[in-house]
Amino acid sequence: MEQQEETANSVDNNSTLSGTEARFRQLNAATDPQCQIQQISPAALAYLGDAVYELYIRSHYLLPPKRLCDYHDQVVAQVRAESQANSLRSLEPYLTEPELALLRRGRNAATGTSRRLNRKIYQQATSLETLLGYLYLTDPQRLTQLLAYLELDSPDSTTPRY
Repeated sequence: MEQQEETANSVDNNSTLSGTEARFRQLNAATDPQCQIQQISPAALAYLGDAVYELYIRSHYLLPPKRLCDYHDQVVAQVRAESQANSLRSLEPYLTEPELALLRRGRNAATGTSRRLNRKIYQQATSLETLLGYLYLTDPQRLTQLLAYLELDSPDSTTPRY
């Protein structure tokens, strides 16, 4: 009886692993330099780039240790579209011609906007996210290099609320 349960669990785990493995293989195929990365829409690249940017910002403000609400305040200030547009402007002198072309693709893909936000700012933020998503998939070393150019507030620039 126990052996039947173990076999059933093994089959379930193998099918789960097979599905997960298939997704990873699909992602790895998308990151293969020979793959047609241009097939990924700018909106999808921006979706990924948004997560990459937020993770970088969260990591930047992680030290020195603070209360969670202090982390949150600093991160939210940096991941807002206005701050992303400023970050993009500070990075532009370092961008190559193909990266600038990718920014234009991202800007043109920015279809929605919020009421509180100027459309141009939203487009700039989406452009940055598109570039970051693209570099995450194709050139992580270049991504790291560009992120190092960002002029972020120092992590301890806010007073902790203890």
